[in-house]
Amino acid sequence: MTTALPGLRETLLRLVEQRGPGKTLCPSEVARALDSEHWRDLMPAVRALGTQLAEAGAIAVFQKGQRVDPKTARGPIRYGLPTEKGG
Repeated sequence: MTTALPGLRETLLRLVEQRGPGKTLCPSEVARALDSEHWRDLMPAVRALGTQLAEAGAIAVFQKGQRVDPKTARGPIRYGLPTEKGG
């Protein structure tokens, strides 16, 4: 799955930044912002880019309020700003 969808990176980073510190968003919010009708088709690309950005330290990935490794996380995840405390 390609992460080269037009505007994907910018949209994901913008939404995480807009949500602000201590808040998270669902990857589906990113997909819906790009295409409200066919957002499900975009989910693999959103999650792949989320993993790349998390590995680069640009965002953090959370599950049940705890920071997780997006490569091994199963089930629902959320994106947020990384904090200085690593969470």
